[in-house]
Amino acid sequence: MQKQRPKHLDLGKIRLPVPGIVSIMHRISGVALFFSLPLLIYLLSGSLSSAETFDSYRAVVAHPLMKLILIGFLWAFLHHAVAGIRFLFLDIHKGLELQTARATAKLVLVVSLSLTVILGAALW
Repeated sequence: MQKQRPKHLDLGKIRLPVPGIVSIMHRISGVALFFSLPLLIYLLSGSLSSAETFDSYRAVVAHPLMKLILIGFLWAFLHHAVAGIRFLFLDIHKGLELQTARATAKLVLVVSLSLTVILGAALW
């Protein structure tokens, strides 16, 4: 008897569990942090060269679109850090049970988003 296998995957119907979503977001945030390094280093080096360039960079960072981009980078950093701590515990075989893994994945989302809101509001 021949098995009926799908010829294509319907990605809209596939639903990842929360730990899978956190894992993918951890990778995405790591890539975002890596590619944002040149921009952040450029902003930092330009702001340290003289008082005039510091004022011009301060005006650029004060723009609302740039603030949203920087808050996105803040989220990427916080999510990557919190999820990284979770993965370190998983590496030492802590929290591998299904319910614990789901709970810690939800905790990663809540903590990273909460810290982003708190720090983003303070820095806005």
